[in-house]
Amino acid sequence: MTTMMIVKPLHLFQTSNTTAATKTSPFSQSPRSLSKISCVSSPQTPTRLLVDEFNPKIPIEKALTPPSSWYTHPSFLSLELDRVFYKGWQAVGYSEQVKEVGDFFTGRLGNIEYVVCRDDNGELHAFHNVCRHHASLIAFESGKKACFTCPYHGWTYGLDGTLLKATRITGIQNFNVKEFGLVPLGVASWGPFILLNLESEHFPHQQSLDNVGTEWLGSASEILSVNGVDSSLSYLCRQEYIIECNWKVFCDNYLDGGYHVPYAHKGLASGLNLESYSTSVFEKVSIQRCYSGQVDSHEDTDRLGSKALYAFIYPNFMINRYGPWMDTNLVLPLGPRKCQVIFDYFLDPNLKDDKEFIESSLKDSENVQDEDTFLCEAVQKGLESPAYSSGRYAPAIEKAMHHFHCLLHKNLVNE
Repeated sequence: MTTMMIVKPLHLFQTSNTTAATKTSPFSQSPRSLSKISCVSSPQTPTRLLVDEFNPKIPIEKALTPPSSWYTHPSFLSLELDRVFYKGWQAVGYSEQVKEVGDFFTGRLGNIEYVVCRDDNGELHAFHNVCRHHASLIAFESGKKACFTCPYHGWTYGLDGTLLKATRITGIQNFNVKEFGLVPLGVASWGPFILLNLESEHFPHQQSLDNVGTEWLGSASEILSVNGVDSSLSYLCRQEYIIECNWKVFCDNYLDGGYHVPYAHKGLASGLNLESYSTSVFEKVSIQRCYSGQVDSHEDTDRLGSKALYAFIYPNFMINRYGPWMDTNLVLPLGPRKCQVIFDYFLDPNLKDDKEFIESSLKDSENVQDEDTFLCEAVQKGLESPAYSSGRYAPAIEKAMHHFHCLLHKNLVNE
């Protein structure tokens, strides 16, 4: 996204005309000035006041974007974790990671460490990855195990979470082994994806809900299914990035309706017909579509194919379906100014042995991500500048971004 801004010296903002300029401003979203000088937040600023600096009721044509404090304030992420990430279904991995008995993988979201595994009966489970004795992690990275043994004191758990062995507890009183199994989390699968619900009190056992797709995706569930977001593709590989920006900066970049593509991704832009770009908004999903710029493009031999579909699933999961490829982007907050982005790649099984095509396609994808990393880190630096407070939306193309911000506000104000 390219923006031209004329920044005056800071002392010029602090004149007797500042109040009058604010009163006559067409941007009546809040009583704050567009200058950062009038609304600099401190670490002690109540987080709810920061949330209320964005008004989702104002139509996109008149709205200001959320204030920069949403992306920089040290306490804002804690509120997001509690009210956004720790509620509802969250994508955490893909089914092939736990395809066979004994397979497991681990992860972390906020302060929640989790492990997902498949037990001896083939059932899918998820647990807090924490030993009930003295809190050590019990599983690391991913792999295959017959049980989980804590590396600290040897307590051992079955893949169904049952405590199988508690070492050297002779003399312990009021101890019920059935009460010291791993603490469960809600788990389900949809298509090729594994989902967790961290509200474990609501989901104490494995979820095989027929309506999990509707709960997670709303009315977009069927649209994604019929557009090739399914289990027919073969898993290929994973790439991880650490980016020096708030997690929402990455999401905003994804949701600008292709606005930045011709300026920042010239290679990608040459393969797309950007005039065909469209955006549809659903309950918790937005879908961007774009046709290929190649008239004679073949789905099975061209990386982009004839059209591309980009689905954003609130709050932090992205599915990109194009040609014979699908890749997913999971963005995880690591702090107010840092995030991790996990790319997983899926490919039509007929092409999984075409090494030249795969290497070329992955290189193209990596180039685009490098360009996005540069953009996102530059935006984060700008958000921390006293010259910036809030921006504006381009109404015709940034509908998905506005939708994302409105969903965030709704979650953040609800207890």
